[in-house]
Amino acid sequence: MSIRRAALAGLAGIFLILASGAPAIAAERWDTLPEPGPMPTALRSGLAAVNDIQMYYAVYGTGSPVLLIHGGGGYADQWGAVVTDLSRDHEVIVADSRGHGRSTSSDLPLGYDLMASDYLALLDFLDVKKVAVVGWSDGANIGLDLALHHPERLTRLFAHSGNATVDGALPLDMSKPTMTAIFERNSAAYVKLSPTPDKLEGLVNQLGAMWASEPNWSDAGLAAIDLPVTIAIGDHDEMVSLPHNRHLAETIPGAHFVVLKDVSHFAIFQDPVGYIAAVREFLSD
Repeated sequence: MSIRRAALAGLAGIFLILASGAPAIAAERWDTLPEPGPMPTALRSGLAAVNDIQMYYAVYGTGSPVLLIHGGGGYADQWGAVVTDLSRDHEVIVADSRGHGRSTSSDLPLGYDLMASDYLALLDFLDVKKVAVVGWSDGANIGLDLALHHPERLTRLFAHSGNATVDGALPLDMSKPTMTAIFERNSAAYVKLSPTPDKLEGLVNQLGAMWASEPNWSDAGLAAIDLPVTIAIGDHDEMVSLPHNRHLAETIPGAHFVVLKDVSHFAIFQDPVGYIAAVREFLSD
């Protein structure tokens, strides 16, 4: 059993049986987990019949469309600060991935290709032909899947803390204060938002199985991506390898490589101003 698979084997217990005391606030920004900013008022939101699920979505602002895709175990409202800023001059689309947040699940096992097809079906539902994608963590991997297999639907891709192979992910280190805090936050949000709050353990098990076996994209496939791509990662990322992300940027033709300073995997919370600046530079490049 690999180190990563061994760590994932206990992930359900981490979600469901957490230490009762909150970790001490760390002095360094990359060891903190601030709350996300509030979401603005949506122009429209609801549930879309997508493949074999009901997918929660919300749309904000007007302008060129941007799709924000959250990470594994997360939910759309974690994009609050980014949505508030980008919706001033863009149509911003967020959604809860299948089995996450307010979206329903099915008997199909989670996989990046399946989740990418959900987002394509959502774009069809919203009558959006092409979109810029900003994906974080699993959202970055969904974005890479779209760039590999459906590039005609993307104008560009900002992939933050993604990985192309399982070796690009780091072993889970639950001694990190951010790790316990994010699992606790995501678990509480799932119970609050989900139409099936009793299925948290099932979601965790499905995520663990997916992370242990996916993704497995080749360098040849990455080298065939033909659209503007930014690969971004925090300089203290505790979940994904920085050298692996540098390799992604070197392999995807013309890709920009951005190292976000003094932040971890959770840059979106730790430095929303810097994060938004990086996304805006990507959108205007």
